[in-house]
Amino acid sequence: MREGSLEAPVRHPLDWQNPDFTDPQKLDAEMRRVFEVCHGCRLCFNLCDSFPRLFDLIDDSPTGELDSVDSAGFKPVVEACTLCDICFMSKCPYVPPHEFAIDFPHLMLRARAAERAQGKVDKWGERLTETDRNGKLASVVPGLANWASKRGNTITRPLMEKVAGVHRDAALPKYHGKTFVARAKGAAPAVNREAPAFGRKAVLYATCFVNYNNPDIGTATRAVLAHNGVETEVVYPACCGMPQLEHGDIARVAERARKVSAELGGWIDRGYDIIALVPSCALMLKFEWPLILPDDPAVKKLAQATFDVSEYVVDIARREGLAPGLKPLDGGVSLHVACHARAQNMGVKAGEMLRLIPGAEVEVIERCSGHGGSWGVMKDNFEVALKVGRPVARKALEGAQAGRRHVVSECPLAGEHIVQGMERLSEGAPPPVDRAPHPIQLMAMAYGLG
Repeated sequence: MREGSLEAPVRHPLDWQNPDFTDPQKLDAEMRRVFEVCHGCRLCFNLCDSFPRLFDLIDDSPTGELDSVDSAGFKPVVEACTLCDICFMSKCPYVPPHEFAIDFPHLMLRARAAERAQGKVDKWGERLTETDRNGKLASVVPGLANWASKRGNTITRPLMEKVAGVHRDAALPKYHGKTFVARAKGAAPAVNREAPAFGRKAVLYATCFVNYNNPDIGTATRAVLAHNGVETEVVYPACCGMPQLEHGDIARVAERARKVSAELGGWIDRGYDIIALVPSCALMLKFEWPLILPDDPAVKKLAQATFDVSEYVVDIARREGLAPGLKPLDGGVSLHVACHARAQNMGVKAGEMLRLIPGAEVEVIERCSGHGGSWGVMKDNFEVALKVGRPVARKALEGAQAGRRHVVSECPLAGEHIVQGMERLSEGAPPPVDRAPHPIQLMAMAYGLG
């Protein structure tokens, strides 16, 4: 094997049902093996806070080597990992098929699963990840839910910080009374029969975020695809389980994978493509689920039929050509490429899609926003999340000052976090930008559809 490994990264299935997976001694041995390699390399020092914590831990030890580090000190390293996968996908030279076989994110996942097996569970963190339950409850009283979670609410946010550990200044997603699934029960947009791609059919896997927090992303997707001749249906059996994966609850993720793949499989058999509207969910369906349930045929079939929404629009453009009607946007775009979009190993599809708009000026920002799902809103992590995302916020702010009016991210949560970072850099002043939570909404604007 060549030093540094020039081969494409390969991920091995998670052996999560093997008792050795959560065995404390075997886990500690593997962590020490991997950390020893990381200590000697240090290429990932600037990606997230896990690596500075690890290297400081080693450098401050009596010998300056891993052999004098107490394993109890590993916990902050594990806690700082957001499972963004960027170290695995773009930095680490020792990922499989290299003989060192380093998969740092999945090792951190294993450590969290081991803590769960020992009964060490963050109860409030668990409640925050119950996105379907929380979304259903909040959609009944969206006004009250959004008032309570609004930044600057001096009544509820300090209480939320004290009780649930959610930082009082962290932006939280809003809720809608009419979910995307409910909206989809109305009249579907008319399919353009003159479009080059007429005849395609796709199911939109709504995702918990689009269903409960931003149905406009789904509405824009349906409108753009209908204009391009694609018949769409909206299906949402359950959350993909990414929030549970972040907490090491692999069994729950497997349960979701079986349920969702079973329901979507019937649509695949009827000739429908599957489109996930948020990159974290696309990553779960395409890559993480097959690693958790490698022998499940329904999961395999779903993985092969799933597209990220930007990937799907680009596929139409390449194969059949887009329907006419795109008009220039008013102002340029600063596009943050979400980590979980990069981890799909498909290229910068959102950038390709936006450049299909006539005259579009698109600046791509390929760094982690630091948000990390529910991780970045917690009191213990919020300031670290802003620090990790500062290069992205700085680049977006420079773009805004240069006249790029739109700031978008394929991950809407990351987009909001970036704007908060821009506010910090502007000393609290609202940045001079228009925000669209997802690039597909800019496509809809360019078509005059939204």
